[in-house]
Amino acid sequence: MAGPHHHAYLWLGSGDVLVKPGDAHRRPDHPEFRAAQVMPLECADWLLKPAARIEATFEEPKEAAGWYGAQLGRYAGLFVGTYAPEPSYEETVRALSAGEDRVGGWWVSGGRFLSLNLIGCGPHRVRAERVCPLR
Repeated sequence: MAGPHHHAYLWLGSGDVLVKPGDAHRRPDHPEFRAAQVMPLECADWLLKPAARIEATFEEPKEAAGWYGAQLGRYAGLFVGTYAPEPSYEETVRALSAGEDRVGGWWVSGGRFLSLNLIGCGPHRVRAERVCPLR
């Protein structure tokens, strides 16, 4: 893709997989990294995962922010107790417009972890060496 955009990534899985002995499988230099379904340790490293892991791609921050909010609504029933994220649509649009990532992670029912990510690309503002997975 040409021009700045954001790729959407989502992971919902067992906390045991997230923290299986150590976190080496969540680092790019580990042989399991590309195939591991779990989220990477560093947000920009999502861009090193296979392109098939991308849930959606957005050129417009408002559309990306809408996706993020919709996913939180979709998974709202999983949040434990009184805790539930309250993202600001306006703040998400502001951050994405500046090329920033929007990243959230929450422990949810059943010992699972939910990770929602909008990762800036074209290039990434912190890790410019990360090539767009859709190239």
